[in-house]
Amino acid sequence: MEQILLFDDPSIRGALLPFTFTRPVGAIRVGILTLSEKWELITHKKVSFLTQDYLQEKYPRLSGEALAINGALIPTPDTLAFLRRLDKNQSLYFGKTLIATYIGETEKNLSSASEKQVIQLSEVPQLIQHPWEIFSLNGKEIARDFQRITDGRKSQTITDPYTRTYGQDIFIEEGAMIKAALLNAENGPIYIGKNTEIQEGAVIRGPFALCEGSTVNMGAKMRGDITVGPYSKVGGEISNSVFFGYSNKGHDGFLGNSVIGEWCNLGADTNTSNLKNNYAPVKIWNYVRGGFVSTGLQFCGLMMGDHSKCGINTMFNTGTVVGVGANIFGDGFPRNFIPSFAWGGAAGFSTFQYSKFEQTAAIVMQRRKLRWTEVESALFQKVFEMTKNYRIWENNPEK
Repeated sequence: MEQILLFDDPSIRGALLPFTFTRPVGAIRVGILTLSEKWELITHKKVSFLTQDYLQEKYPRLSGEALAINGALIPTPDTLAFLRRLDKNQSLYFGKTLIATYIGETEKNLSSASEKQVIQLSEVPQLIQHPWEIFSLNGKEIARDFQRITDGRKSQTITDPYTRTYGQDIFIEEGAMIKAALLNAENGPIYIGKNTEIQEGAVIRGPFALCEGSTVNMGAKMRGDITVGPYSKVGGEISNSVFFGYSNKGHDGFLGNSVIGEWCNLGADTNTSNLKNNYAPVKIWNYVRGGFVSTGLQFCGLMMGDHSKCGINTMFNTGTVVGVGANIFGDGFPRNFIPSFAWGGAAGFSTFQYSKFEQTAAIVMQRRKLRWTEVESALFQKVFEMTKNYRIWENNPEK
């Protein structure tokens, strides 16, 4: 196993839109780490991606022969044991789902996998196959990643005399600042990453992960099963939600059972409903079906793609899906499927023209000392074209 190549299973990738419009499946964050970071940490191998052509430049494939692994697979000791026994003339399947196979340096797809000796995985693999699984599996994955990251290491000590802790599984990286906070790890571990800040009056319950460079604002209530990805800011009340990174929910308002992509911003007093009034299972938009499907969950909030934003006092219905590059504002509840590059709210939508979107995205990234590159531009222009059919008002202005 010289190197690992995480490939996008077409059916799974489609089901994980809008998050996979802008990243391979293996770059999704669940727990403290992304799926690719988990593989790197566990195997100590280089990891790259086999993904859509328009994503491949940003997420390149390393040259050379590799073990190609389904990018949706969450690594566990059982599956890792199977993979280490896999021969180069074998392919590992679970039912009809390809789990892993070796791929040659010049091969551009996995068409040869079915021609090899097929080995069936005896254990049910853990695959991220639906957007809601990102948050529903998050608490368990925080605990797993916590053990992997902290094994054999010593936490920094809390020096602030006004911070109170409960439980033992609290790990603090270098550069973290904590003042007058309450950290309760009795129900799950709390991981505080490098150069993070937890401000006065914040109340945090585990499982909880605050990744590098991120901030929990003063008075925030973090209710557990939460990941705040790198360089993000959170405040208000949050429960069982994942921020991929570089996103902000800095003010009061409730966010629950939700997944927020990168470079998103939720305006002050934004609130998400995560429970229907009749307590029925929540349905959300599915890009493969072209309609709404049941999650089977009683609690499900907001799925928001990269670079989407909402104004102050925005109210999201239960099970709302927002695409990439949308800008939502105004009174009332907007529809619960908002296409990519939509501009508006409950009163109706127009198109967030690409040139204006790009100007905004460049400014937002510059604030974090990052540059909007030609690679980013080409990627998002492709997504803008791919999602045109969902913006029904472009073809029928009356809608």
